[in-house]
Amino acid sequence: MKFLPFLFLMIFCSVLGQDIRSIQLFNPQTNDETPVICFNEQLILKFDDLSNGSNIYRYTLKHYDRNWKEDGLFFTEYASGSLNALIDQFEYSFNTNQSYTHYSLTFPNDKIRPKISGNFEIIVYLDSENKPLFTKRFSVVEDGANVGVAISRISDARRPEINQRVEVQVVGTNTSLLQNINSVSLNILQNNNPNVAIQNQKPSSVLGNRILFQQMNLVFPGNNEFYYFDNKNMNHAFDMVSGAETVDGVNHTYLHPVWAFPLNYQYQPDVNGAFYFRRSDLGIERDANREADYSWVYFALDSEKTDKKIHVLGGFNDFVPSKENQMFYDENAKKYIAKIYLKQGFYNYILATQNQDGRLNFGEINGNFWQTENLYQAFLYYQPFGRNYDGLIGYGEFRTPVR
Repeated sequence: MKFLPFLFLMIFCSVLGQDIRSIQLFNPQTNDETPVICFNEQLILKFDDLSNGSNIYRYTLKHYDRNWKEDGLFFTEYASGSLNALIDQFEYSFNTNQSYTHYSLTFPNDKIRPKISGNFEIIVYLDSENKPLFTKRFSVVEDGANVGVAISRISDARRPEINQRVEVQVVGTNTSLLQNINSVSLNILQNNNPNVAIQNQKPSSVLGNRILFQQMNLVFPGNNEFYYFDNKNMNHAFDMVSGAETVDGVNHTYLHPVWAFPLNYQYQPDVNGAFYFRRSDLGIERDANREADYSWVYFALDSEKTDKKIHVLGGFNDFVPSKENQMFYDENAKKYIAKIYLKQGFYNYILATQNQDGRLNFGEINGNFWQTENLYQAFLYYQPFGRNYDGLIGYGEFRTPVR
């Protein structure tokens, strides 16, 4: 088993003059941060420009293979409409210390629309798509198969308490899938985290009209429930927030320290690494799009010093380690501290260690347990003879706790 960089659903944000933050891509029908849609559905893209300008941004789409590699398709092969279109829906922040312009886009639309299934990337730019402000990945699934996902505890004499096994069962909606069984492959992702994935799995067996993936290497560390905080009200301490203040017009949110290496599993409901912008004060729920403010959020870990890097990761930064989310050791306080500028709301996060080779470990600090509730996502790709791209013929997910 290998945990390869899957790079699925990943945001890559390159700031070129503009300070682009708080990027979201979600399905409005489910309020789900997993950007996977059918042909008749739409996604909503939202982001803030902290330069507080009124730029008209452009976007285009690009298609990739099942492993997010270039597949060489021309735009006209995978999409209909214009090569690029405008993002011209924006509004200015209101009643906030941090000024910004909030942008939104609903797509696919009559300007640009995918005409095949598979992996896509939306590229947002100002002047040239070769200089993107950011890219965001999503997938379009065709109605070609029903994908069922099951999770169980796996017995491992070396590590009996930490692993979860994934099994997938596929039933095609027509006979062509069974007739082209060698053209099928499966990728599995945990918690929308591109660093924790298993790719390119072939069926282990076929039973009647069912295609089974029951390999013994479909095993993931269970990790632990995500840490969280809620600073929807920045006037005083709230859920997992120890203190809040505003200094010279800048908000500061101080979180309660967390600690490493729990001795046993404790159930704590979470949203599997997701985040949601919210503002509520004076008993009134505000419009988070333009009224949620920004704050420096101080993350803290009670720990002795280690020779490994530690990062604060979650859906809000696509689990991508950077200097911005790295924790640094405070010798006086005996704590690791990170300071990140975030839009107020509810956040899940995890503390990951990073080895010298760059690989991340998501269980070293907060533990691994087979009981942990995780989101598992199964992507079934299909490229029969005569098709020049990897189509996404089916998608399934599992969100129920392992009990």
